[in-house]
Amino acid sequence: MQNFQIHIPTNLVFGKDTQHQIGSLIKPFATKVLLHYGGGTVKKLGLYDDAKKSLTDAGINFVELGGVVPNPRLSLVHEGIALCKKEGVDFILAIGGGSSIDSAKAIAVGMCYDGDVWDIFEGKAQIEKALPVATILTIPAAGSEMSSSAVISNEETGRKYGMGSDLIRPVVSIVNPEYFTNLPKSQLGNGVSDIISHIFERYFTNTTNTDITDGLCESVLKTVMKNALIAAEAPTSYEAWAEIGLGGIIAHNNWLGIGRAQDWACHGMEHELSAYNDIAHGAGLAVLTPAWMKYVYKDNSKLSNMFVQFATKVMGVDGSFRDPEAIIKEGISRLQDFYKKLGLAQSLSELNIPESAFEDMAKKATGAYFGKENGIGSFKKLMWQDVVEIYKLCK
Repeated sequence: MQNFQIHIPTNLVFGKDTQHQIGSLIKPFATKVLLHYGGGTVKKLGLYDDAKKSLTDAGINFVELGGVVPNPRLSLVHEGIALCKKEGVDFILAIGGGSSIDSAKAIAVGMCYDGDVWDIFEGKAQIEKALPVATILTIPAAGSEMSSSAVISNEETGRKYGMGSDLIRPVVSIVNPEYFTNLPKSQLGNGVSDIISHIFERYFTNTTNTDITDGLCESVLKTVMKNALIAAEAPTSYEAWAEIGLGGIIAHNNWLGIGRAQDWACHGMEHELSAYNDIAHGAGLAVLTPAWMKYVYKDNSKLSNMFVQFATKVMGVDGSFRDPEAIIKEGISRLQDFYKKLGLAQSLSELNIPESAFEDMAKKATGAYFGKENGIGSFKKLMWQDVVEIYKLCK
């Protein structure tokens, strides 16, 4: 196990009717708030009115900025920064899913940086300060409500990058699973795919003696997958959505990743799909993850052992340990079947990603396109040719 440090200052408030507490919870931090959200869903749910009333009752002034879309845009972040500076905002409240929260985090960082906030996403500058952020979650998926990261798309350049710092962990996050019961099956599938990918990126590691976090990863994977199938059949089940919602938080607040090398190759490859065709992040991950597994498991004995462990402990495969490859292949097959049951795409062609785009996307993912290839992944370093082969397994 590796050395680690973890600091999670988020006040997580979980359960029914908790949205009414937002005003009193953020009053110690806020004088004037930016209320940041996406489209009409938050208004249709009544959450927009609940939040405004809670802020007003707490005596907190606010301005608002809607318009966040999936794969949140840099242009709206710039608009939010300009609005906050004009209005003297000192706190950001995001209502929605990971896109609204990531956009809010980017605005919070941009408010405290003299240059263009995109510099930070490009690695030209570091996060030194950020306005405090709070969230009211409507979609369990990205885990941004308790994470130290955010991802933004630059629509002018076609790039999609992330940034990370404990300074952008929300100070307060409200999670009321009642709001999840209104989600369509497509958002259930995409969200759960994102959640379990956050676990996979930490679980498949070459680091040894990680029994505690191995077990935690396996438990959360099984719980989320079990309850996803329940929610697919009974979409109004509060109990199933509560398990999924808590799983999404734990999957990405990094408790499952402490003391172990993490990978993140699938996320790097998927960001290129989203940037190319603006697809849902979870949809791309569901296609890429089994292909990545098929490509890498043979190249590392420790990793292969992790795949046997995954197949038996998470996917319930029963077979002879004299034939570990058969166990691994069956585990991957069962994972693909799980994605299919949630209505997720099984190939890149279903996502309208043509083979002609594979090489450019692979070179962008690894840095080769920009003349500085570093590769992606931690135990099997993937160069652009490797990524092309993985894309081909998905076509």
